[in-house]
Amino acid sequence: MLEQGSYLAAFVVGLLGGTHCVGMCGGIVGALTFGLPEKIRHHFPSTLPYQLGYNLGRVTSYTVAGGIMGGLGMLLAEVVPIYIAQQTLLVIAAVFMILLGLYLGGWWMGLAQIEKLGGRLWTRIEPFARRLLPVRTPAQAWMLGLVWGWIPCGLVYSMLVWTVSAGSVLKGAGLMLAFGIGTLPNLFAMGMVAGSLARWSKDIRVRRVAGLLVIAFGLYTLSHVF
Repeated sequence: MLEQGSYLAAFVVGLLGGTHCVGMCGGIVGALTFGLPEKIRHHFPSTLPYQLGYNLGRVTSYTVAGGIMGGLGMLLAEVVPIYIAQQTLLVIAAVFMILLGLYLGGWWMGLAQIEKLGGRLWTRIEPFARRLLPVRTPAQAWMLGLVWGWIPCGLVYSMLVWTVSAGSVLKGAGLMLAFGIGTLPNLFAMGMVAGSLARWSKDIRVRRVAGLLVIAFGLYTLSHVF
């Protein structure tokens, strides 16, 4: 139950953190689409492989990063006594679920401060993105998405800190995969259903219910510590 709840919470954060995703990355999606050859750009079905490539690349990077952070949690569990490691990882998971729930509900917006931590990393990665522009093939779009996944983002970085609590490479990767899948409807917005879902995710009432749900997962996790 605890593990399944974590994956569900990660998905909900990705899905209903969509307004943040659109604000951070929506302009990138628009710019990349506008940079496609005109005959592709004006034929909607032709753009789909490119949009899919961008987003699969982004989610791939999230998943890899989650595996790395989950591996760090596994190392922590080996360095310190197992009981202390388990308790520490559970507390990390609970705290970040609560913080992310507060963010979703609009009660705390401190995630923006975490983005500053990734600024130095991005300055090293960003030149690779420049070399991939303009995009001419779906494979190139996927490679650009891989770089895109490392853009400084407080929401993503908070999720990555949370994945340390997974305590294994596979579970850490799974948490970030669930989060990445949750972000897709807002960034891979196609058709009426996705558009309606994007509008629904911006409704403050929906976001607050989701925020309370994620906070509840956090408190439930915390109850296993004390």
